[in-house]
This record gives sequence, structure tokens and C-alpha cells, in this order.
Amino acid sequence: MLCEGFSNLGWPIAKPEASMFIWSRIPDHYDTSEQFAMDLVTQAGVIVTPGSAFGPSGEGYVRFALVQDKETLQQAILSVDNSGMLREKTTNL
Repeated sequence: MLCEGFSNLGWPIAKPEASMFIWSRIPDHYDTSEQFAMDLVTQAGVIVTPGSAFGPSGEGYVRFALVQDKETLQQAILSVDNSGMLREKTTNL
């Protein structure tokens, strides 16, 4: 459900075969996994672990722990959508 929900928002996340964790590449308009993770918390109230916490190979990814109930995961998808943070950042000239 989480992978499908975020994929429908334009953030494609591959569905794992069997795991309590989901790894996803950060959106292209973010430079670091830490910045994206911080924005998820401050703008959408969603907590993930930045991939950089697992070493240099994790940079560019975030990890979700699938430990919440269905309703909470649905709310996370809605909160991220409402935050607008998945849309490309643009500059006004």
C-alpha cells in the first residue's frame, strides 16, 4: 500500500518481496538523503531514516520501517501529498 501510494504521487518506490523495510531513492530535486528526510519530518510529519546513516552507499536513499498500521500509513501518504514536497522546486525569475 505504501509503495503504491507514493508511486501514484510520482515518487516511484519498488515493492519488496518480503521485508519490514522499504528503501527508496530520494526525489531528483534533493541533493542529500538527510535533507529529504528532514523535509519529510518538518513538512509532512513523516519520519524515515536517511540512507547516509548506513554509510556512503546509502546516500541518495531513505529507509521506511513498516511498523505502523494501515490508517497511519495512509495518513503519511496524504500528508506527503499535501506538503507538495515531491513536486520539483522551481525558482521565480
